[in-house]
Amino acid sequence: MTDRPRLEVAEVFRQFGEEYLTKYGASPVQRHALRDIQVCRTAALGGHLEACDHCDHQRPAYNSCRNRHCPKCQAMARAHWMLAREAELLPVPYFHVVFTLPEALGPLALQNPAVVYGVLFRAVSEAILEVAANPKRLGAKIGFLAVLHTWGQNLMHHPHIHCVVPSGGLSKDRTAWVPGREKFFLPVRVLSRVFRGKFIDFLKQAARRGKLTFHGNLASLANPHAFEQLLDQAVRHDWVVYAKRPFGGPQQVLKYLARYTHRVAISNQRLLQFENGQVTFSWKDYAHGNRQSTMTLVATEFIRRFLLHVLPSGFVKIRYYGFMANRCRKANIAHARTLLGQSPTAEVGVEPPTDETRSTTIPDAAPTKDTISLDSPRKCPACGEGHMRVIARIERPSRSPPRTPPQDTS
Repeated sequence: MTDRPRLEVAEVFRQFGEEYLTKYGASPVQRHALRDIQVCRTAALGGHLEACDHCDHQRPAYNSCRNRHCPKCQAMARAHWMLAREAELLPVPYFHVVFTLPEALGPLALQNPAVVYGVLFRAVSEAILEVAANPKRLGAKIGFLAVLHTWGQNLMHHPHIHCVVPSGGLSKDRTAWVPGREKFFLPVRVLSRVFRGKFIDFLKQAARRGKLTFHGNLASLANPHAFEQLLDQAVRHDWVVYAKRPFGGPQQVLKYLARYTHRVAISNQRLLQFENGQVTFSWKDYAHGNRQSTMTLVATEFIRRFLLHVLPSGFVKIRYYGFMANRCRKANIAHARTLLGQSPTAEVGVEPPTDETRSTTIPDAAPTKDTISLDSPRKCPACGEGHMRVIARIERPSRSPPRTPPQDTS
């Protein structure tokens, strides 16, 4: 079993959260995240007492906050989500395409996250579906999964969408599978221009309908001329669209997806030091050849950067499009499998996790009542032979803050 990281984002929040709120303030959803992460897997949320069925080892296991921005809650959420995705993989190569919002529009997104991130999803999805459907390109209806990330490795604001796309799609009359090229999905320059055009058009529509607000440093954008100038600045350059080379079969696809779907702004594993009110963490400097570097921030600045990436309540950050859209995904995948010469319910070579792999994949999961049965086996960390069983409940203190309800990330 993997040891819990020595340093945790939660500890920074506990020690400097109040100072941060006094200095900067926060939106209601940011306050929820700050509070939830502080109390996650502590006595404040209650839990249960576990005992080994082989030796005399006992330990408390406190409940998780289940906030989707919490670094400690993502392993279990990711594991359950990945199990549900196994049946949706197709026996074809997969591509990874990334669409990035220009830096000039970042401040606008921070003031209007639900609107601008919604426009970003719409522009990305329509661009990739339209270009793929063009007979001069692929000439097929594709399906794909899209995941929003809003951060860079240094925790600065960097909104971008990761798309994982099967190579190929359904023909227009749905009677054939149109395979993609072996090492090429769609021309990124074409994707970039279509994406840019659609985003600007959708953003202008949102502005005309009064969906955007402008305050503080952006107050001048309430003037239509100033808003047009901002958009003109944003379209002067090509927008970054990056397509990676295809990767292998279902096992590799699942591992790859796991790196992106339930990731938060920074994991506890990246924290290196927390002393004298400063946080040091590791980061990958993509501008200098992916060089591994370290960065030290004052604790309140670390919290500020982390909270930049708290999404609006109820905003869905994992979305499905084309033949993988939610309303018809199961039937379309079965049809695609038939066209690819497989049984509609064929397995694609992914082995479900065993008890042992679950315990190593989700170390110290500290599950809630909703995510563990009383007989769920986990290896004893003391003897390594027995399994930990729930023997008693630990009630939450009456004055502890209520937990934020689980938020949908699908």
